[in-house]
Amino acid sequence: MPAWGSFSYAFGPLMALILIVIFVVILRWAFGRGRSVVAAPASQGPESEYGLLVPVASPGSYIEGEVMRRQLEERGIRANLATTLDGPRVMVWPKDEQQARDVLTRRR
Repeated sequence: MPAWGSFSYAFGPLMALILIVIFVVILRWAFGRGRSVVAAPASQGPESEYGLLVPVASPGSYIEGEVMRRQLEERGIRANLATTLDGPRVMVWPKDEQQARDVLTRRR
């Protein structure tokens, strides 16, 4: 059996310390707050908090709003269905507002 000398007394505790540090780093990364890989759910706000988007319709339900949004998309108008504090709203860019209103009024 080879003799390690005094190094053999420090080797075991040193390896244990290195493994503990590695586990601490991995656990801090895995359970850290504020840096999740999963997207946070969208927060609701008033109609005015959606940047440049303009509300063109206020459907009674989310399903009705999705039907309106898809109808606008079929006509080439980029639309978004946002859940605001006042209920669902179909929103478009300002340059498409009048065209979207025309499409939605013809639908009825």
